[in-house]
Amino acid sequence: MTDLKFILYCRKSSESEEMQIMSIAAQLTELKEYAIREGLEIVASFEEAKTAKEPGRRVFVEMLEMLEQGKANGILAWHPDRLARNSIDGGRIIHMIDKGILKGLRFPTFTFEKSPQGLFMLNLAFGQSKLYVDQLSENVKRGMRHKIRRGEWPSLAPIGYLNNPRTRNIQPDPEKAPIVRKAFELYATGVHTLYTIADELKRMRLTSHSGKSLAVSSVQVLLQNPIYYGAMRFHGELHPGSFEPLISRELFDKVQAVMKSRAKKQRRRKHQFPFIGFLKCAECDCAITAELQRGHHYYRCTHKRGKCSQRKYLREESLLEQVREIVEQLTLPEEWGEKMLAKLGREKAENKSSSRAAVQHLRSEKENIEKKLEDLLDLRLEGVLGTDEYVSKKNKLISRKVEIEQKIAKAETEGDPTLESARNIILRSLEGKKLLDANEPEAFPLFLRNAGSNFLLQGRSVQWQPKNGWRAVFARPYCAIWSGRLDSNQRPPAPKAGTLAN
Repeated sequence: MTDLKFILYCRKSSESEEMQIMSIAAQLTELKEYAIREGLEIVASFEEAKTAKEPGRRVFVEMLEMLEQGKANGILAWHPDRLARNSIDGGRIIHMIDKGILKGLRFPTFTFEKSPQGLFMLNLAFGQSKLYVDQLSENVKRGMRHKIRRGEWPSLAPIGYLNNPRTRNIQPDPEKAPIVRKAFELYATGVHTLYTIADELKRMRLTSHSGKSLAVSSVQVLLQNPIYYGAMRFHGELHPGSFEPLISRELFDKVQAVMKSRAKKQRRRKHQFPFIGFLKCAECDCAITAELQRGHHYYRCTHKRGKCSQRKYLREESLLEQVREIVEQLTLPEEWGEKMLAKLGREKAENKSSSRAAVQHLRSEKENIEKKLEDLLDLRLEGVLGTDEYVSKKNKLISRKVEIEQKIAKAETEGDPTLESARNIILRSLEGKKLLDANEPEAFPLFLRNAGSNFLLQGRSVQWQPKNGWRAVFARPYCAIWSGRLDSNQRPPAPKAGTLAN
C-alpha cells in the first residue's frame, strides 16, 4: 500500500446548506479515521455538494484530472454512490482502473478488489445507484402529475402566490397578489411597455423569491403565465387549478394581444413608425405605410391594389393631433367616471337575481367541454390523435373551461356580466388621461383598438367607428346618469360628428 496515494472525496446532493455541512463533515471524520486505521496516504481532499445524477460535476472532474496527471492513484470515498449515480461517470472510473490510472479504490462500506469479479461488483454498485436515483426521480414526477390532476400546484409558488403547507396547494400572497394583478391591468391598457411595467413593479417593491427586482424578461414571463387566471401549464399541457386565480381569463387575453402587437412592432427595421398597421386607406382598403423625409414621418396609401385617388401625404404631427382628439373623446373626467361606477354598482346589486339563466347556460357549456375532453382522451389512447394535436386541442378546451368557471363564479357573485363589461370600459376610459399625459405615440393605437375599429385615412383626415360597448357606455351619461343630475356646466360637450354620437 506504500506506493498508493489516495484522494479523499466527499459528496452530498441535498440542497439544504445545513444538511450538506453536517453530512460532509460526518463523511470526512469517518474517512480520516478509516485512513488512519488502514494506513492510507491521503494527498488531497475534495468536497462537493451536488447531485451525481448527471455528469459534469466540477470538483469530480478536477479529481479525475489530478489522477490522470499522476499526482495520485487512488480514491477513498464513503460508498460507490458518492462517486457516481450515472453511467458516464461510473464508466470513467472503471475505464481508469482498466488503464492502470486508478490503482486503488477504497470504501468503508463496500469491499472492492481489482479483479474481474471486483469490477463486475463495482459496475453493479454503480448500476444500483443509478437505478435508485432513476426510481426516485420517477416517484417525484408521478407525485407531481398526481397533484396536477387534483388541481394543486406541485412546486414553489409563482410570484403573487404562497405555498400553503396545510392544503398542499398555493394561495394568493396578501402583499404581492394585488401588485401582480395591477401589473396585468396596467399592461392591458396599452399605455405601458415591459420596461415601464418593470419600473412600476420596482417602485411597488415587488421582488422575486431571491429578493431581487424583476428583470424585463421576468416581467414578460410573469405576464405570459396562465397560472394567474387559474390554468397550470405542465410540460406544455394546461390543467385547471383548484386555487384562487388572481385575474380573469379576459384580462389575460388582453395582455397577450397587447404583447403580440408590441412584438410585431419590435421586429420592425431601421425607423420606428408608431402608426404603421393602425390605419387603412378609406378608398382602396390598402395598408397605410410611412416614410422618413427631411426628418419627419409621412403616412400614405401603399396603392398595392391598383388605382387609388388618395395621393396625399399626412405628416405624423398632424396625425398625432387627430389621434389625441379621439382619445380625448374617449376619456371621461374623473368625477363623471366615479358617478358612473357608483351607478353601475347599484345596478349590479339590483340585477344579481337575473343572472340565473346565464349561469345555467354556462354550466351546460362546461358539461359539454368536459365531455369533449373525455372524447379527446379516448382518441389519444386509441392512437387516432398524435401528442402535439392532442395537447393543442386539450389546451384550448381547458382554457375555455377555466374561463367559463370564472364567468359562473362572477355571475353568481356579481350579477349581469354586461354591467361588468361597462365597468371595465369606464376604467379603461379613465386610463386615457394617463395616456395623454404620458405622450407616447406608440401607445395610442393600442388604446384605440380596444375602443374603436375601422380606422381609415381619407385624404388627411382620420375616420373611425366606436365599438358597440363603448358607444353604449358613452350614451349612459345622457340618458341615465348625467341628464338632470349635474349642473349644466358639468355636462359633457356634444360629441363631434362621426364619433360616439353616431
